[in-house]
Amino acid sequence: MIDTQAIEAAARRIAPYVRATPILPMEGQAFGSSAQLTLKVESMQHTGSFKPRGAFNRILSAAVPKAGVIAASGGNHGAAVAYAARQLGHAAEIFVPEGTPEIKVARLRRYGAKVRLTGASYAEAYAASRARADESGALEVHAYDQAEVLAGQGTLAREFERQAGRVATVMVAVGGGGLIGGVAAWCGGRVKVIGVEPERCPTLFAARAAGQPVDVDVSGVAADSLGARRIGSLAFAIAQLSRCI
Repeated sequence: MIDTQAIEAAARRIAPYVRATPILPMEGQAFGSSAQLTLKVESMQHTGSFKPRGAFNRILSAAVPKAGVIAASGGNHGAAVAYAARQLGHAAEIFVPEGTPEIKVARLRRYGAKVRLTGASYAEAYAASRARADESGALEVHAYDQAEVLAGQGTLAREFERQAGRVATVMVAVGGGGLIGGVAAWCGGRVKVIGVEPERCPTLFAARAAGQPVDVDVSGVAADSLGARRIGSLAFAIAQLSRCI
């Protein structure tokens, strides 16, 4: 399990490589809500998402072999791994589904990664990346189900709490669970964490109903970014122990 000490250590480890992104307090009745809403503007992070936090923590926590690092991704995680690898002087090989938008593929290549388009879904791209990792010996950087990745993503919650002060509720997109797992691990039951999912990619909702991670059908406009077929085992375990709904 991931705890606050692991997240504190991750924050120290990745501090030279990631940005402290700003928060944006919203006006009254924003989005039709009577609550005081504050956004964490992680779109201003390197590569445009929170993903470099986990990627840097995973790579900096390991002895990277000559073959470099390898990952499977719908695009955002791959960009983060490719960026982190380039900054740290490692080769990167990224497997993405064949339907990944060309703009995301081009960005991976700009970061210097070798891109492999394979399979119709993230799950198929991931299976191909695992086989390649066994062959090459490259360090795997999982998109959402590695302790170091979750601890890195949890630094977002640590940073947000320091910026915003006392927080009652946090809303987090789910996907495979890397972000919500890290956020819930930091919050540790002190803060209510609400998972937000597309109806056509309800990984946490389905796992809660079944009592364990299960495969779900993936479709819709968010499939290339929130298209994991099932919630990660680490994130699910954390969600079960925390005030995650």
